[in-house]
Amino acid sequence: MPAYLIVFLLAMVPVIELRGAIPLGFALGLPPETTFIWAFLGNLLPCFFILWFLDPVSKFLMKHSKFFNKFLTKLFEQTRTKHHSAIDKWGAPFLITFVAIPLPGTGAWTGCLIAFIFGMNFWKALFCNAMGIVIADLLVTLSLAGILAIKFV
Repeated sequence: MPAYLIVFLLAMVPVIELRGAIPLGFALGLPPETTFIWAFLGNLLPCFFILWFLDPVSKFLMKHSKFFNKFLTKLFEQTRTKHHSAIDKWGAPFLITFVAIPLPGTGAWTGCLIAFIFGMNFWKALFCNAMGIVIADLLVTLSLAGILAIKFV
């Protein structure tokens, strides 16, 4: 399997995402630019599907399960209703920053879930996740290339 495809596929995996795919791309001998592009594309692709399917899946679960109906209704009331003004004001910068932090659990998968829970529209959520992915991709790639001095623990 070509190295760029391995980077692309690994960047799709939750928790690992591009934070694991980029170092592997470097280890496989890919140039930084190629690694950057394929890690970005691999990390962004799942966002389309996650953001697209979370709403229909949650509606299905709410319709067919009393537990999920109660749980999700309470969750959405607390997040979407009570925090609506804060999300409108700070939602995009927060989401971009959250996704951009190159630590496990702060990537695009979690960013999509946060955007959905807070009721961010599809395109805004996708844009914010994409911007966060670009920033994280730059931080990890430049750090591993020795251009940026960040120590990852």
